[in-house]
Amino acid sequence: QSFKLLGFLDVQSVPCARESVLYGSVGSLVIGLGYFLATSRVRRSCDFAVGGFICTMLGYWFYCRYDLAQHKIRQRMLKEGMRNKLLLEGSSLDPERKQSSSERGDS
Repeated sequence: QSFKLLGFLDVQSVPCARESVLYGSVGSLVIGLGYFLATSRVRRSCDFAVGGFICTMLGYWFYCRYDLAQHKIRQRMLKEGMRNKLLLEGSSLDPERKQSSSERGDS
């Protein structure tokens, strides 16, 4: 079951959207309630809550997307390394074979 935020952002299918909204809601509650307890100004604390929601949501969104991109890059490098290992294993271009043969020659 999909949930659309603002009518167009499908929270279930977009990576990091769900967590961003959840962390933004918690940030909004903490900042708004904290400001209200400190000053007892209702309207201003609501303004701070909305600002806290936006800042927390966008902050976590960018962090999560950056982390996701880094994860994909590491995954691609690992996949390529495994493919090269399978292709070069046992051939004359195998770096492990050269190392082990040079170690045997030195002994």
